Amino acid sequence: MAKGKRIYIVGAGDFGRAIAREINANGVIGDVVAFLDDNRDKIGTLIDGIPVLGPVSACAGILDRGHNAEALLALPSVSRKQLNQVYEALRRADFTRIRILPSVSQLVTADPHFVQARDMDPQDLLGREPVLIDLKESLSYVRGKRVLITGAGGSIGSELSRQLLYGGAERLYILGHGENSIWGIERELRKLQDAGVGEKAIIVPVIGELQDKDYINFLLSRLKADVIFHGAAHKHVPMMELNPVEAMKNNVMGTRNLIDAAVNAGTQRFVLISTDKAVNPSSVYGASKRIAEMLVLSQRDKGQDFMVVRFGNVLGSRGSIMPLFKEQIFSGGPVTVTHPDAKRWFMTIPEAVSLVIKTAGLSADNGLYMLDMGDPVRIVDFARQMIKFYGYDEESIPITFVGMRPGEKKIERLWSDDEKPVETEHPRIVKVTFPSGVKEMVRNIIGELEPVVRLDSEQPELFRNRHVLRKIINRYFPAVAGSENEPEY
Repeated sequence: MAKGKRIYIVGAGDFGRAIAREINANGVIGDVVAFLDDNRDKIGTLIDGIPVLGPVSACAGILDRGHNAEALLALPSVSRKQLNQVYEALRRADFTRIRILPSVSQLVTADPHFVQARDMDPQDLLGREPVLIDLKESLSYVRGKRVLITGAGGSIGSELSRQLLYGGAERLYILGHGENSIWGIERELRKLQDAGVGEKAIIVPVIGELQDKDYINFLLSRLKADVIFHGAAHKHVPMMELNPVEAMKNNVMGTRNLIDAAVNAGTQRFVLISTDKAVNPSSVYGASKRIAEMLVLSQRDKGQDFMVVRFGNVLGSRGSIMPLFKEQIFSGGPVTVTHPDAKRWFMTIPEAVSLVIKTAGLSADNGLYMLDMGDPVRIVDFARQMIKFYGYDEESIPITFVGMRPGEKKIERLWSDDEKPVETEHPRIVKVTFPSGVKEMVRNIIGELEPVVRLDSEQPELFRNRHVLRKIINRYFPAVAGSENEPEY
C-alpha cells in the first residue's frame, strides 16, 4: 500500500485500536483517518486522536468520497449475517479496497497485525458460522516439538503452516515437491514472523517426493519429526480419472512410504488429512484416499499415534469451485454447474485447519475422526451467492448445467454404512469406528497394486496397465467405474 492511503478501520474495539496504532507507528502503510463503528457511545468521540464515525450502515453518506479510501475490518466476533451487512454498506460507499483480518480462530489468542490483512472474498460471507477454536490450548502438544507438514504449499498445508506458527514448535518443516509453492509459503511465514505474528519457530523448507521411498526414509531419520501432518495428495477428481495409476502411486504408495519412515523414525503423532470422497468411493481419487486411510488405521505401534481426519469441501482450495466460479464470473460467464441437485458441504480453510489441529490434540488414541460439516449446500445456490458477491445478477452472468463429470456424486457422505459415528469431547469433532480386517485387506490391495505402479521385471506387462488397475480397484470398490474406451496404457 502506498504512503498516504486513507484507511478507515471498521471496529473501534481493542483489535481496531491495536491495528490503528501499528499503522500510524509504521508511517509507510498509510493514514488511519477514522474508525467506523455502530456503538452509539463511541460515535462522535476521538480514540487515540482518531474520530469515530457511524453507524456503519450509513457510511456511504458520511465519508468524503473525494478520496481514495480503503476499509479494513477489525471485527473478530462478528456473525456471518452482520459481516454481510457491513460488506454491503462498504460496497455502497465505493471503497476502492475492502480488507479483513484473519478468522476468529486465529485471533482468539493472538494480537492482530496488519500483515495478516487480506482482501475479502466470498468465503468470508458464505457458509455457516465458523467454530471458535482456542489455538493456544489446541496447539499445546506441539510446543517444543519438531513438526513436519507434507503438501505445505497447498491450500490446507499452507494454512496449517500459518496456524502452527502460534504453537511454539521448535522446528517447522514445510515439505513439498513444487519448489514455487514451498518458496511462496516459506516467504509468507518469514514475513509473518518478522511482523511479530506467532512464535519464532525455525522454518525449514524441504523439497522432496513422497514416492521416493529411500529419500523419505533418509529424510525422516534426519529430521526426527515428532508430529507429522500429511496433507500431500493429488486431489483433482476428473484429472485423476485420466491419470489413475499416478493417483495410486502418489496417494497410496507415497502415504505408505511416509508411514514406514515415520514408524522407523519414532514419530509420536501422524495425522492424515482425508476427504469425504473416501466414503463409498466412486472415483479413483476417492479410492486412493480410502486406501490411504486404511494404511494409517492399520498401524498399531506402541507409543505412536496414527489418526485420520476426514472432512468435506473447503472454500477456496486450489481446484475447487470457488476459484473456478470467480474466473468464470470475471470472464463474463456462464458459470458452469454440474447438476441442479448436486450438493456439497462447505467449510472455510482456516476453520477446517483449526479443527484438524484440535483433533490431533485430542486424547491420544489411534482412529478415524470426522469434522462436523453442518448442512450440505446446493452448488447452484453457492454459484448464485458468488455472482451476487461480485455485484452481478443471473441476467448478466448466467448459470448453465453441464452434467456430472467422471467420478463425481450428486451428494457426498461423511461415513459409510459399515462405519459408526461416536461423539468426542468436542462438539464439532466425531470419532468414526472403522470396520475390522483393515490390516489384512490393505496388505492385499498394496500387493496387487505394486507391480502396476512399479516396474517388476518378472511381470513387465502389468506396469502402468490401466485395465489391470481398474480391475483391482473394482474388486474392492465396485462403485468406481472407468471409461469404456480407456486405453490399456
